[in-house]
Amino acid sequence: MSARKMSVRDLDVDGKRVFLRVDFNVPLEQGAITDDTRVRASLPTLGLLLERGARVIAASNLGRPKGKPSPAFSLKPVAARLEALLHRTVAMAEDCVGPAVEARARDLAPGGVLLLENLRFHPEEEKNDDVFATRLASLAERYVDDAFGAAHRAHASVAAITRHLRPAAAGLLMDQELSALGRLRDFPDKPYVALLGGAKVSDKIALVERLIDRADAILIGGAMAYTFLKAAGVAVGGSRVEADRIEAARTILERARARSVRILLPVDHVVAPTPGAGAAHQTTPGASIPEGLLGLDVGPRTRAAFAAEIAAARTIFWNGPLGLFETAPYDEGTLAAAQAIAATTCFSVVGGGDSVAAVTRLGLAGRFSHVSTGGGASLEYLSGLELPGVAALADAPASSPGGGR
Repeated sequence: MSARKMSVRDLDVDGKRVFLRVDFNVPLEQGAITDDTRVRASLPTLGLLLERGARVIAASNLGRPKGKPSPAFSLKPVAARLEALLHRTVAMAEDCVGPAVEARARDLAPGGVLLLENLRFHPEEEKNDDVFATRLASLAERYVDDAFGAAHRAHASVAAITRHLRPAAAGLLMDQELSALGRLRDFPDKPYVALLGGAKVSDKIALVERLIDRADAILIGGAMAYTFLKAAGVAVGGSRVEADRIEAARTILERARARSVRILLPVDHVVAPTPGAGAAHQTTPGASIPEGLLGLDVGPRTRAAFAAEIAAARTIFWNGPLGLFETAPYDEGTLAAAQAIAATTCFSVVGGGDSVAAVTRLGLAGRFSHVSTGGGASLEYLSGLELPGVAALADAPASSPGGGR
């Protein structure tokens, strides 16, 4: 078990300039935010800092501007949305470093918010450059990291900056992530069921290997299931298979069997000759998929088998869709999984874009114990890896009631 981390609640921020690392990497279409979930997720920490009289300097990346300014990746739309959500003025900086930004940070009044321009407009951010980190640190007197989604990146605003702004504290969202995911990683209540989907086995090999030491059952759907089925000698037709991961999948199946961990693979599939919405689809009678057909979702028998495992669990972790979620009717397996988990009273955590989209679409997010914003960070954390952004946080004081775990 990792040490508890210092919380923003432990910091004296009254009148202080606080560098708040947030995750405002939101989807944009023609300059408009299409999903403000990540902006809303920052509100509890922002609210706490502002209530305590802090002068908040918020910083984030957005997209991949390749280390140079680009209007398409400006955080200006985020500043406007944040202003509406906070019901107070949010000043937008023209850059994230430099004399003009330093002056605006110095002049910020208690209770004020300044949003820096995209950190990735500077290549030094992704290089974890110490000189750049020093320039960022010069803007503030305190450091709070609330961007768990970026915690697996050793970037200047996440890692190097904490050498110059100490102590580094976790924001409320970071706190929640470490608490929920730490419970899964270190002491899950049994039976513990993991439901994994998505496209690639390669993205989740380390996680599955770790889960074999923790979980009682691992349910595998999505395109990654076809690599495991192929490894088990089951015909998968024209379904997507990672040929270079078949041996790794076979080793995982053997290791799970030796540890008496149940790995459930699909026993039927919804298939079609092409993945297009208009293609004629059918359900296979068994686990095999005929040549010329693609597996695009788990079938009804698989959904029922997965639901039975979920109903018996006391802890559930779900990451990744079970089918081609973007295209009906291949979203039915994913939606069924969301409903099955929401019907339980166990400790449940969902993470990953499509999985979160499914529970949100159904209005079920409030029925999960925790909806993770982490994506890749949550997978790495649950795999047992040390995340640079978490390692950089100070340990909580011994008497602190507000640490992460």
